[in-house]
Amino acid sequence: MRLIDSHKRVIDYLRLSVTDRCNLQCSYCAPLEGRRHLARNEILSYEELLRIARAAVSAGIRKIRITGGEPLVRKGVVAFCEELSAINGLQEISLTTNGVRLKEMAVPLFESGIRRINVSLDTLRPERFRAITGSDRLHDVLAGLKEAERVGFAPIKLNVVVMRGINDDEIRSLAELTNDNPLHVRFIELMPVKHWDPAEYRERFMSVDEMMQKIPSLPSARAGFAIDTAGPAQMYTLPRAKGRVGFIAPLSWHFCDTCNRLRTTVDGKIRNCLFSEHELDFKTALRKGATPFELIRILRQSVEQKPRRHYLVGGARRRREADRRRGMYAIGG
Repeated sequence: MRLIDSHKRVIDYLRLSVTDRCNLQCSYCAPLEGRRHLARNEILSYEELLRIARAAVSAGIRKIRITGGEPLVRKGVVAFCEELSAINGLQEISLTTNGVRLKEMAVPLFESGIRRINVSLDTLRPERFRAITGSDRLHDVLAGLKEAERVGFAPIKLNVVVMRGINDDEIRSLAELTNDNPLHVRFIELMPVKHWDPAEYRERFMSVDEMMQKIPSLPSARAGFAIDTAGPAQMYTLPRAKGRVGFIAPLSWHFCDTCNRLRTTVDGKIRNCLFSEHELDFKTALRKGATPFELIRILRQSVEQKPRRHYLVGGARRRREADRRRGMYAIGG
């Protein structure tokens, strides 16, 4: 069984947000009005998330990524990963984390069945890390990366949100981490996921083409190696490097034509596009005792309504008031 949208894209990737809480407060994530965390009964339970996952896999989903918030702050997340791993037909489970708790949790996560992790890391400078995240935890993140590599996670992907005037001067040094480490360092364009002041957003935004110019060895990598376009990142291998460098350009390059994903928010909505104004309600159906068939029907309806492109294409800039209030930490990264 496969999920195919009206634009002939096969949808086989589901992101599950397990919490809207985080132990960092990154400046580009939280909405302008600050965070409002949901009450326990407003978020999906692990059993509800598993019901969605089982229905989704039976409908054609082959990859699930666990997101947040910061998923490692939710109690019981390792046991949840174990139950996900037991779903027949699910080919890959991965997790996105800020890395703060990774050192202590790398072994149990690996034992639960997780093999791939993405770690958000926008700077290698302690004072800058504190300014961006509101916390002095860079040493914990770096220790977590070392432990994750020791345990056997592969590939370990570093996600770097590039902001002009804040961390763009570290693009080269972050890319050069791949010289001696089997990391995938991926540079991401800043997205307007909170209520940015338009002038500030324009000032902070840097296109992927500009990022590439800051890596002197990249031209030879582009000339000598094939580009891997699996997923939204275009990946390159720098000369003699052990790892890889990637670029994700949701605004400049628009990878919408190959988008294969859906998102389930922590409060039980299914979104067929990160920037979509349209959501369907899993939670109400779950709490009314929906059967797997009924959950699949909601899933298929979302796939059928998946837009060809996100609203940012073509210059549109409107945001739903609800999304202005909750930000990426509640939508799911």
